[in-house]
Amino acid sequence: MGEENHTPAEAAASPKSGPENRGSLHETLRDQVGQDIAAGRLAAGTIIKAEDLRARYDVSLSVVREVVRVLESLGMLQPIRRVGLVVLAMSEWMLLDPLVIRWRMTEAPARQLRSLTELRVAIEPEAAGLAAQHAPAESAEEIMGLAARMRASGRQGDVEAFLEADVAFHRAVLGAGGNELFAAFDTVIGEILAGRTGAGLMPKFPHPDALQWHFDVADAIGGQDAERAREAMAKIVAKADAEMGTVWADEPRHQGS
Repeated sequence: MGEENHTPAEAAASPKSGPENRGSLHETLRDQVGQDIAAGRLAAGTIIKAEDLRARYDVSLSVVREVVRVLESLGMLQPIRRVGLVVLAMSEWMLLDPLVIRWRMTEAPARQLRSLTELRVAIEPEAAGLAAQHAPAESAEEIMGLAARMRASGRQGDVEAFLEADVAFHRAVLGAGGNELFAAFDTVIGEILAGRTGAGLMPKFPHPDALQWHFDVADAIGGQDAERAREAMAKIVAKADAEMGTVWADEPRHQGS
């Protein structure tokens, strides 16, 4: 008594007890609806009912309600009493949330990579300069160690190990300057670099100049040379921008253009 009926999809998803199965269903539905909104398959202004989502994706209403709460928190859906769920325009979305970045990377990789790379160009050189001015000694040592890991894995052509070290390097630089807003950008950097690698836009063997520039950033941070740290990081992000420019060359700047 009091148990909720499950759809065939939920029943087939796992023979195990509820919480594990429920979590998997929640994530699957969350990603499906999020990607449908990101791709415009559920266009801004569309009004849908929770029951419609339940039927469309073959899950229970309780799972739908959990997913709606997440999408509402991300600014993608707005429940309105006696109306339903309104799909909101991109201008309302939490565009720097890792989930939204991931969905947009899946559905519109060129546009998303361009926007994120341009953001990197604006932010990361200044973050490197701040790190050179304010990084504790242990942070500077960590950054140099990560540059060494990048060089080793890059020369071996170990793409997965290189990505892990690359993400850690840029996150460490963002956090080393003591600016909490730059530090909060670290999850975005992780999604950018992972998305670039996942899209096949990273060479198996990174360019030697790029590896050296990471060392230059690390050395400048250790030597407290803010201007040199900015210059070296500017080279890194400018090269990334140039290498991927052809990906978004024909991508319009504005929706609908």
